[in-house]
Amino acid sequence: MRIGIVVNPDAGLGGRLGFKGSDGRAAEARAAGAEDRAGPRMNQALEALKTLLESSLNRTQVKMECIGWEGRMGGAWVPSANENITFSSIGITPDTTSEKDTSELVHALVESGAEAILYAGGDGTTRDIANTLESINKDAQEMPLIGVPGGVKMHSGCFATTPKAAAEVTLAFLLGDLRCAITEVMDLDEEIYQEGVWKVRMYGEAWTPSSPRFMQGAKEQVERTSEVDTIEGLSQHVKSLLDSDEDLMIIWGSGGTLRRIGENCGEELTLLGIDVLGPVENGQRKLYSDLNEQQLLDIIALHVDEKGEQRQRLLLLSPMGGQGFLIGRGNLQLSPDVLKLVGIENILGVATPAKLIGLNAVRIDTGDVALDQVFQTKRFVKILQGFRTTRLIRIEEA
Repeated sequence: MRIGIVVNPDAGLGGRLGFKGSDGRAAEARAAGAEDRAGPRMNQALEALKTLLESSLNRTQVKMECIGWEGRMGGAWVPSANENITFSSIGITPDTTSEKDTSELVHALVESGAEAILYAGGDGTTRDIANTLESINKDAQEMPLIGVPGGVKMHSGCFATTPKAAAEVTLAFLLGDLRCAITEVMDLDEEIYQEGVWKVRMYGEAWTPSSPRFMQGAKEQVERTSEVDTIEGLSQHVKSLLDSDEDLMIIWGSGGTLRRIGENCGEELTLLGIDVLGPVENGQRKLYSDLNEQQLLDIIALHVDEKGEQRQRLLLLSPMGGQGFLIGRGNLQLSPDVLKLVGIENILGVATPAKLIGLNAVRIDTGDVALDQVFQTKRFVKILQGFRTTRLIRIEEA
């Protein structure tokens, strides 16, 4: 089976730098030291798929031919060929790339007989691919899409939960085990998003293999109605933690729930960034706002006692509604190095009961396979759902 490969080399570049997306800021991100994210995650997916094709799970001995452009938009990330997986070049990636190149590559894939497209990027990449397919003809519009999450934000329903999950879905599709269904192509208003305003909307539809376990589904489009009393209870709990331990440092994740809790605690948090509230010094706590990965590492590393031992720290995270991601969507500043420095035992989820109604498990995608496995071994994460009220939520298997 011929599977088209598309990689947006610029997707996800701004994540660890605290950018609210990489659209139009790739050069700035690279100048600041950002490294490719989408390409390596495509390679991770294809390496996992190569292993699956060589295993007993490939019961009909199906083979896969990857087709795409040589270079960073495709061939550079395909593992060495063997009898089960090969790569055929239909062009070369230009020195600089844009959405126009994505569109041209998709056209070439359709003309070359691709039966599905495996792509790595974010919501902007999904929109570019879906729009191009729609512009070709009705048959092309029904091309199955399997997304490897490689952007800063992924709200669309055609993304797999992790690169490994993308490999699982692709194998099941190759074997004919999955039917395709229509899902939503979602994205945020980028200009408003840069100003810290969350406004997601549906931009179109796409076909994708239907797998509730491995595909993340679309993010909820509308936030739930205000739950003033519940938010107040959550706030009182956090206040009590701060009041009882002047040495406590709190790392605040992104999202509206945590921002409202912060307001009730007297702190003006950023909606889409990662903030740190330091310990009491000279009678007050200092708030560090909208931090990138390196800033987080620097600030947290200084939170030690005179013996160099770690002082109390707590990372508050709110799961993404509809998808359940606690780590790996919209908070890439929380890199594996940051999470290790914080300590996974110091992570506390925060969610209202309404959000928890449809949440049977949370998802973790740190970008580090070994660290993901540590979370999997832990099996559960504690979620604060009210004043001094917590529950354990299962961590979804990768």
